[in-house]
Amino acid sequence: MNRSKLREIIIKILYQIYIYDSKNITYDIDLLIKEQLEYENEFLDSSVKGVIKNQQEITNIANKYMKDWNIDRVSKVDKAIISLGIYELLYTDTPNIVAINEAVELSKKYSDDKVVKMINGILDNVMHSEIKNE
Repeated sequence: MNRSKLREIIIKILYQIYIYDSKNITYDIDLLIKEQLEYENEFLDSSVKGVIKNQQEITNIANKYMKDWNIDRVSKVDKAIISLGIYELLYTDTPNIVAINEAVELSKKYSDDKVVKMINGILDNVMHSEIKNE
């Protein structure tokens, strides 16, 4: 399975986690992953767990670049796309342009045009501002 398809599964898992969190439902991350993908995949596993582990920092960074909004006001699927994009930019060796492109493609599939532009803008700002500062 290619990474684009894996990212789509990651978004679905993160979406499910955000729904559970909002309803105070307990869950097992490993079980949620296994429900979506029967075999183990390091990229998927580390991405889901990495986003969850770093969610507070990812949220803070996203909010820094959202004009008159915050990440908790966007849909849960958009939050998942933004979170994965920021995670890939800051915590993985995925090339920046690939991380942004993949997030934009996911948003084209699951969001409207305004959100696509917003996600592209947020990730572009993260790439130009946050990564240079490291």
